Amino acid sequence: MTATLTPDQLDLEAARLYDTAAWQQIVTNWQYTAPEPTLRTAPEATQPLADAKPEDWRNLLSVPVDQLINDAVRSIPATPPTERPLPGRLGAILPDRLHTWRRIGQADIRPSTHLAYARQVLTEWGWQNQPYKLRNGRGARCVCGGMLTAHRLGYGSTDTMNQAGAWLITELRHQGWTGLIGSWNRAPGRTATDALALIDATIRRASHAGQ
Repeated sequence: MTATLTPDQLDLEAARLYDTAAWQQIVTNWQYTAPEPTLRTAPEATQPLADAKPEDWRNLLSVPVDQLINDAVRSIPATPPTERPLPGRLGAILPDRLHTWRRIGQADIRPSTHLAYARQVLTEWGWQNQPYKLRNGRGARCVCGGMLTAHRLGYGSTDTMNQAGAWLITELRHQGWTGLIGSWNRAPGRTATDALALIDATIRRASHAGQ
């Protein structure tokens, strides 16, 4: 259950999702997830343009119009987390279960948008890398803890949070890290700047894939 989920459990769930064949298909084609374009035959050279029907301009395109529209929508960046401010510093140290009422009536969001809220949590409440802890005494979170807190504040379903974690692992693999998010977060020398840069890179990757 979400109420008892820990950062390490989220880490494992994201890793399992990353290892599925379906997810590998998504991340293999993350820059181009629409169907392959079907080349259209241009109008006959002997056909006078004056005789062309109004809809014949579509034949001049190398990809279908619907695909052009989908690609344009897919390139729209994630919605920045400006709808609701985070609770103040007191909210950072309160048990997350006291924030569950914030989930009432909240629509689901894209994984990239969920990550943007997780980034806000780390920026406003702080980042920490103590092993196997959701947060420290000041309310600072690890990367997985930031995602869990964003979820518990109402920003994204459990499935969305797991997908966001899988995108983080995808970005880590791209950067050459073969372990989990938690082990990356608590690696010696890791900084808050590193954590925010990882989330920013993951947001870009997921946004470009339409997620």
